[in-house]
Amino acid sequence: MEDSQREYQRMVRRHHREKKELQARIQAMKNSVPKSDKKKRKQLLQDAARLEAELAQKHKQELEKFQENFPSSSNLASIPEDMAKMNLENEPPQTTKAQKRRERRAAQERERQERIMEAEVEHRSSISRNEEEKLTMILRARNLEMKDIPADGHCMFRAIQDQLGFSTTVENLRFRAADYMQKHVEDFLPFLCNPETGDACGHDDFLSYCRSIMCTAWGGQLELRALSHVLQTPIEVIQANSPVVVIGEEYKKKPLILVYLRYACSLGEHYNSVKPLEAGAVGGVDPRLF
Repeated sequence: MEDSQREYQRMVRRHHREKKELQARIQAMKNSVPKSDKKKRKQLLQDAARLEAELAQKHKQELEKFQENFPSSSNLASIPEDMAKMNLENEPPQTTKAQKRRERRAAQERERQERIMEAEVEHRSSISRNEEEKLTMILRARNLEMKDIPADGHCMFRAIQDQLGFSTTVENLRFRAADYMQKHVEDFLPFLCNPETGDACGHDDFLSYCRSIMCTAWGGQLELRALSHVLQTPIEVIQANSPVVVIGEEYKKKPLILVYLRYACSLGEHYNSVKPLEAGAVGGVDPRLF
């Protein structure tokens, strides 16, 4: 009697475990199908109902076979199934071989991703050092050195502000650049495109972009060109791996000099100002323009 009782309890616990595993499998199937795909969702529900019915039939047959093998133990059916479930749930969870393999593979993948990230950081750091070394040599040949500008999204305007040599604000520079571009749409519109699609921007999109200049932490060549016209001054952009870019060559004043760094910041491109190797100030723009 005791043997048959233990056998019955093991069978009930197994049935309970198989039901839970099936429910987990069905849930995974549901998660893999988008709710918007009604056809697949309908087929999924049918498959789930079929699997549940097959499992229920299997358990029923096993129970009937047990009662055939132990005809004198028919009263075991009166053992509350909840007790068997409780015994199962109180057992310490067992890690299956498949689960161990999955956990091992997941740990290996995490380690691989960490190695890749470390290699990328080291590679970028190496490129950044190389870029700065080249820029240092270029600047020294001109008796200059870099002057660090905060990487806050306004670095290009702050570098211009530093080069001017007189008091102005980033907000003022942004406003003057945006105002000039709005008044000279045809000079700038052909050079602006949608960053997501690559398509040329329309007139309304361009005006929206100009308005964003005044409040967005960004600055590029279009804004440099506008500032060159506003200041009536050439602007030189020194780069490590490309020739110097001169914007506003038609103006004859002493140029403002910026340094463009492609790899200096984790967030992307950056502009610095320059200063003489020896004490001195960089000027060259008439403050009356402001």
